[in-house]
Amino acid sequence: MIEKKHIPHLLMVFPFMALFAVFFLYPIVSGLIYSFHDWNATTQMRFVGLGNYERIIASRDFKKAMWNLGTYIVITVPLGIAVSFCLALLVDSFKGFWSNFFRSAFFMPVVLPMFLAATIWRWIYTPNIGLLNTIRGWFGLESVQFLNDTSTMLYSLIAVDVWVSAGFNMVIILAGLKNIPKHYYEAARLDGASKLQEVFYVTIPMLYPVLFFVTTYGVISALQVFDTPWLLTGSSFSDYGGRQNALLFPVMDMMGRGFGELKFGQASAYGFLLTAVIVVVTAGMFAFRRKGYDA
Repeated sequence: MIEKKHIPHLLMVFPFMALFAVFFLYPIVSGLIYSFHDWNATTQMRFVGLGNYERIIASRDFKKAMWNLGTYIVITVPLGIAVSFCLALLVDSFKGFWSNFFRSAFFMPVVLPMFLAATIWRWIYTPNIGLLNTIRGWFGLESVQFLNDTSTMLYSLIAVDVWVSAGFNMVIILAGLKNIPKHYYEAARLDGASKLQEVFYVTIPMLYPVLFFVTTYGVISALQVFDTPWLLTGSSFSDYGGRQNALLFPVMDMMGRGFGELKFGQASAYGFLLTAVIVVVTAGMFAFRRKGYDA
């Protein structure tokens, strides 16, 4: 039985709970129901059990998307964190105006709208007249179709994503650097440690929690990659993934099945499969971290 004195408090919480139920719980529950049905939004739903999950896992596009995703994560996350870490060390070495200047400059790509960032990089990658190919021409090298050559498309995407995300991770790592007590470095210098040794034996161990956070965040973000490859390849719901699906990723495949082919049951099942992958990978990372602490 609810006491009278608690009613005002419940009324204050009610708007949030109502919005949470409508915009979070309801989509999840309805999506789970759709995932077990064949439905195109125009005809009556037909129950197919696990059929949608089986079709997705057996499809060639799913295998290609997961292969691209795995390769993308293995390269992008370590490279992005390494670049962010170096940028943070660089900014931390400056004081006053120059520290603020470089921090703002490196953070600028983060606040750029993604469509604008993609437009800039599509111009940079343009054959013959793009910035990269113009520079290559100065050295007598042939023009490269960065966004149309299957051997370079994935690496071109990785370069863009590292450029966009490095500033965000840099700010977080820089905040961690500011919290490292100075006496650790003083003790290391008294023991004759070089700058490089200070980084490996003082900075990195002290930044372990911060580095774990940016790594986990980077992996989760990479698992959901969508907008950058979509914009770089000029994709639509009927044509996406670039040449030979070289830039096909799970979220793109899910969107194409749902809004391109009107297979909303398969799209919902795809979403839950991807959610399961994210949960398993994240849980594995936290388990690995706890094991490291126990050791």
